Amino acid sequence: MGHVLLHMKSLIKLLLATAAGMLPMKVVAQDSAVAEPENEIAENKVAKTDYVRVTEDKQSVQLQTSVTRYVKDGVSVDLIGAVHIADKQYFMDLNTLFTKSEVLLFEMVGGDKMVRGKLPEGEGAKKKDTQFNFLGVMYNTMQKRLALAGQKDHIDYSKENFVHADLSMEEFRRLQKEKKESILSFALKSGQGAAAPKKQPAMGKLLLGLLTGNADMLKLNIVHTLGQGDDQIAEFTGKSVIIGDRNVKCLEVMNDQIAMGKKNIGIFYGAAHFPDMEERMIKMGFQKTNQYWMTAWDINKKRE
Repeated sequence: MGHVLLHMKSLIKLLLATAAGMLPMKVVAQDSAVAEPENEIAENKVAKTDYVRVTEDKQSVQLQTSVTRYVKDGVSVDLIGAVHIADKQYFMDLNTLFTKSEVLLFEMVGGDKMVRGKLPEGEGAKKKDTQFNFLGVMYNTMQKRLALAGQKDHIDYSKENFVHADLSMEEFRRLQKEKKESILSFALKSGQGAAAPKKQPAMGKLLLGLLTGNADMLKLNIVHTLGQGDDQIAEFTGKSVIIGDRNVKCLEVMNDQIAMGKKNIGIFYGAAHFPDMEERMIKMGFQKTNQYWMTAWDINKKRE
């Protein structure tokens, strides 16, 4: 059974380090769900920004992602953090939020081939890519175990304001080959030397949740450990294909949209992209102005 638990924890870390976009969690009181606007900082430097956090009280625990705004010369850009498996309501709220952006830039390697929000049958290169096949199986497993909904099933990519802002599959493969990088090697490297989480999972409850199918018990026992090792990720994300090169592509598309006259832009990406993306935007002259939070997981403690 010990091997089962280790496999479960490794599965979670790999999923969330490589694709779900988690960052080290900041635990806060429930009554501070919406952050106050952050003041501009001298010399255009900003304090470390959290893009994912956990809030809790006696009744429940919430996993939340942020919407963080940056401005420059009359242009506002919202970094909208993504958790790729979450409560269905989270994705419904995101769909509503996306309508407020003049243009919404979205991540999806190979998404340049989408037609009316869908990858054509037989055309989706990801279906033929071993790495993405593997991630797809893992996502489906975790989605079922945790009784959550999937981003691709509930985000409406067909909206007219959606603009693909990621690498093509061909670009992604070429850059990975040049840098001798893979999704698995990235995940393994991110976990090397990672500090143990302050709140360790209760092994007994984790096993019981697996055996009984209690999704809330599983979520309560992993929510505080999601994203462990991302301090190490921060040391090399800018040089990686999975984070850095994709961010470069996204910001190139952003600049193209700004050149076309767009003033209100949303960027919908995994939150692990945002420390590096923020650093690049600050160097471009953007300044962070405010931030608020959306609930991705709402876990009832009484169901544990």
